[in-house]
Amino acid sequence: MDAFSDLIRGVRAHGSLFGSSTLSPPWALHFVDGAPLTLCTVLTGSGWIVPEHRPAERLSARETIVVRGPGTFTFVDEVGTRAEPIACGEHCATPEQGGTRHRRGWHDEGDDGGGNDSGRDGATTLIVGAYPVRGEISRRLLDALPVVLRVDAGGTSDPVLDHLAAEVAVDTPGQQVVLDRLLDWMLVCTLREWFDRPGGEPPAWWAAQRDPVVGHALRLLHAEPAAPWTVGALAGRTGVSRSTLAKRFADLVGEPPLTYLTRWRMTLAADLLVEREAATVADVARTVGYSDPFGFSAAFKRVRGVNPSDFRRTATAP
Repeated sequence: MDAFSDLIRGVRAHGSLFGSSTLSPPWALHFVDGAPLTLCTVLTGSGWIVPEHRPAERLSARETIVVRGPGTFTFVDEVGTRAEPIACGEHCATPEQGGTRHRRGWHDEGDDGGGNDSGRDGATTLIVGAYPVRGEISRRLLDALPVVLRVDAGGTSDPVLDHLAAEVAVDTPGQQVVLDRLLDWMLVCTLREWFDRPGGEPPAWWAAQRDPVVGHALRLLHAEPAAPWTVGALAGRTGVSRSTLAKRFADLVGEPPLTYLTRWRMTLAADLLVEREAATVADVARTVGYSDPFGFSAAFKRVRGVNPSDFRRTATAP
């Protein structure tokens, strides 16, 4: 398991969080949910994404923008449009005004079979996926992202867009599952391209994964977080000296290997405390590699600023 796979595993599209809108100008769709992550990509046409307190971003055919919540944003035909904003969320209505329609992945009678509405001059088809982000693991991914990131057309996401365009044009059993997984695939491709963009500044753990030594060490820590790791043991598994690993890891990741491991264990533990209601603090401690619950509690408080029991109580409070 690599670091990126671990961090993104809790970010998944699900059911009604998918939307496909075919629009004729003027339009203004206001996405009001403030989802932790919202992916917007245009199949045909163009428009503008206008985030709260941020400059507008032009979005042309087959380009993708990801907006990080909790702020909301609007998709408009042009900046300063005369259209009245229509609130869209998980249960977006089917408005009659503004020439807008909202589909949830099924085929509307009268469409051209490709979801493009090519017979309607100036029509734009927007695909939107809103992602709930569950737990502390995926929050580490959010912390590495800006409020708005964009990826141009022509990258690895294009084949996914072809599949999306074909799927939204039909009404078949299991369609929602297919759309959800396509959106997940789209998000992974988009984030990969953004992290790898020329001149970009990806998070340290992303760049470090490419290093043959540190990348191997990171994969080991993520695959076996509860193992009794020492710097010496990790160095032995990666085939370098203890001092070489320690220096190389700190240079690329920004902290020593065991400091990284402790923070990762506490992230895992935070989610386990919430997800496994019947598990005791001692159970969680053993799961993340601590035989002594008192040592685990001290480490958790040092990293998270609160002891495990108080964290669980606050996180699960109604």
